[in-house]
Amino acid sequence: MNGYHTGYLITWFSLLTTLVFGQQTGKGDRIQGADFVGRSPVLGRHGMVATSHPLATQIGLDVLKKGGSAVDAAIAANAALGVVEPNNGGIGGDLFAIIWSAKDHKLYGLNASGRSPKGLTYEALKTVLGNRAQLPLYGPLSVSVPGAVDGWFQLHQRFGKLPMRTLLAPSIQYAREGVPVPPVIAFSWQVAARRLAASQSDISEFANFRRTFLIDDKPPTEGQLFRNPDLANTYEKLAVGGRDAFYKGALADAMDAYARRAGLYLRKTDLATHQSTWIEPVSVNYRGYDVYELPPNGQGIAVLQMLNILEGFDLKKLGHNSVDYLHLLVEAKKLAFEDRARYYADPDFAKEPVTWLLSKQYATDRRKLIDSNRASERLDAGAPALRAGDTVYLTVADEAGNMVSLIQSNMLEFGSGMVPDGLGFVFHNRGTSFTMQPGHANRYAPGKRPFNTIIPGFVTRDGQPFLSFGVMGGAMQPQGHVQVLCNLIDFGMNVQEAGDAARFSHSGSSEPVGTLMTDGGRLALEGGIAPSVRTELERRGHHLAETDFFGGYQAIQWDPVNRIYWGASEMRKDGQAAGY
Repeated sequence: MNGYHTGYLITWFSLLTTLVFGQQTGKGDRIQGADFVGRSPVLGRHGMVATSHPLATQIGLDVLKKGGSAVDAAIAANAALGVVEPNNGGIGGDLFAIIWSAKDHKLYGLNASGRSPKGLTYEALKTVLGNRAQLPLYGPLSVSVPGAVDGWFQLHQRFGKLPMRTLLAPSIQYAREGVPVPPVIAFSWQVAARRLAASQSDISEFANFRRTFLIDDKPPTEGQLFRNPDLANTYEKLAVGGRDAFYKGALADAMDAYARRAGLYLRKTDLATHQSTWIEPVSVNYRGYDVYELPPNGQGIAVLQMLNILEGFDLKKLGHNSVDYLHLLVEAKKLAFEDRARYYADPDFAKEPVTWLLSKQYATDRRKLIDSNRASERLDAGAPALRAGDTVYLTVADEAGNMVSLIQSNMLEFGSGMVPDGLGFVFHNRGTSFTMQPGHANRYAPGKRPFNTIIPGFVTRDGQPFLSFGVMGGAMQPQGHVQVLCNLIDFGMNVQEAGDAARFSHSGSSEPVGTLMTDGGRLALEGGIAPSVRTELERRGHHLAETDFFGGYQAIQWDPVNRIYWGASEMRKDGQAAGY
């Protein structure tokens, strides 16, 4: 899942255990490593794949064994996730990626996010919205151009080896024959389906969603077989006709016809003119590690801003998940998110002070705003000198040393809730991330990329790859990236421990849609954080929330000494890391 609206979610495994067993049950003992760890890292010499679904992981691994590149395997795995985890990702959404090219000894970034309809002006949208201050979460106005398919083909053209038909074949077969739905995805699917059903008044056409993603008008249950023959047909058209089949050909015609029937402003000309953008990743050095993210319109630089602020503190001395440690991380997050709310937007429309935001001097200035004894309730963004103004994550590494960090999303689970006739996928609702606030960097405009939450991460050390990783989940993503990196770098955890350790999730910060934090927000803590820590955090003014969503992590770490990949997969989800 993606986007800002994660409050309806609850801690997955806590609820699932209660539903199955009627009460919480104790966990078993591990004979090695930290007792909070759910599984061991996976080690492999030749290749590694980590995704949120075992079948997608196995498809990616098969591609590597056939001689495919890391990019080939990533495309194949991402296509599979559109079949087996359609609530969180699919070709109706956007995609971002960071690629380590072993041949070039260089990182490449790809922004494959789509733009708003060119035929819908700001003034026309204001008229349509009437008294509403924000775009609706669901339905026609929330839809922007899907960028993922172009992202696949851009990646494939530059780094692929095997034919696209080979990469899509396993997903076509699974979509036709069906796949059993695993526990966490089933639960998430059911929650999302109920939420969309309750919002039908905002969705002009809901029959296609019910026909495509429900079984006998109900969301699938754990272990039930789900089929999507429409998506199989769509993938076959992509395999034969390439990206133009989606953006200029028969699929584009079908989307245009549906848009006109269902009241969307998206048109074939919007699809035909879409183009992904190759971009330079940006980085900061954190204690000897170069951490890379992609620049806006995504939120990746929030990770780098937080790390810059935290570098001024001895986190290891404070202790992992101690009161002082958590307080500092939450306050650093609040500071970075104020800048995120004001400055992060499509660079084609807004002049972004990225260099200034990532400077060590700016971090020093912002660090001074943290009160070690009291939670902040309201903050301002910094003032630059130049004044202008539900997701899937996967990572793959191959035998040649290439690595891919890829994230792809519908935004909210099942996105806009709108499924174009006979195509088997849902349009994302990324367009709802615009604000209508005049003068704001992220204000709606035709042909503009909205603020985007999905961020792939990558880390190098001494010029060599160290870690390809991501933590999906809306505003949780920067927080998750930072917590994982601190676990690895400051506390020396291994790649699986770094993901399994208990997390916090802070919500209620100011957002790029124009909302402002006025009360300090809400802080959710996982069960592994001590009661005494909770009590002291409350005393310092943090408002604790009962539950929240704590993200979904996948990672591959490279050991240059033994030349081994270490893979990790999120224990809070259904996924798998596998290597050979």
